[in-house]
Amino acid sequence: MQHRKIVTVYGASSPNIEKFYKDAAFETGRLLAAAGTAVACGGGRSGLMAAVIDGALSAGGHTIGVLPEFMEQRGWAHSGLSEKIITSDMHTRKERMLAMATGVIALPGGVGTLEELLEAITWRQLNLYRGQVVILNTAGYYDPLAAMLERSIEQHFMHPDHKDIWQIAATPAEAVRMALSEDSYGDFSQKIRVD
Repeated sequence: MQHRKIVTVYGASSPNIEKFYKDAAFETGRLLAAAGTAVACGGGRSGLMAAVIDGALSAGGHTIGVLPEFMEQRGWAHSGLSEKIITSDMHTRKERMLAMATGVIALPGGVGTLEELLEAITWRQLNLYRGQVVILNTAGYYDPLAAMLERSIEQHFMHPDHKDIWQIAATPAEAVRMALSEDSYGDFSQKIRVD
């Protein structure tokens, strides 16, 4: 099944998180599907990954789970996925998820989610990825990261224009709108500090 737009959603796999995080993830998946957008994610059967898949499926959406072989063998995949892509390792998984994306939304998560989000920002900075990078800041979860990113600009580790690489959304509806908007930022790789 071909889709004009595929939004890759990063998020926690832990089941031991507050319900309001899961509700926001479900709504994100539902809204993406309602917009006719396929949802790609890590394909897990728990946590926010499962919630975003469930949300997309509730609206008749197409969900793509990208799992490394060892996760598939351990039975960690969501049983309702529309499509499953099995990769040889974690690095290939991340590359595949970002390569297929026309937009990215990062839900709250742990170190795996943070790694994926920061890699997407880095790829966008280097002009290797041209879609939107949206941080869904549910209940202010990402406030410390937003402050750290601002600090990296203030301390001249990043060009001031690099703050336009990512957008921060307060609600699922805002995140979906941002992720589906056309890129208007240009080539950030021309503004990398090398001096």
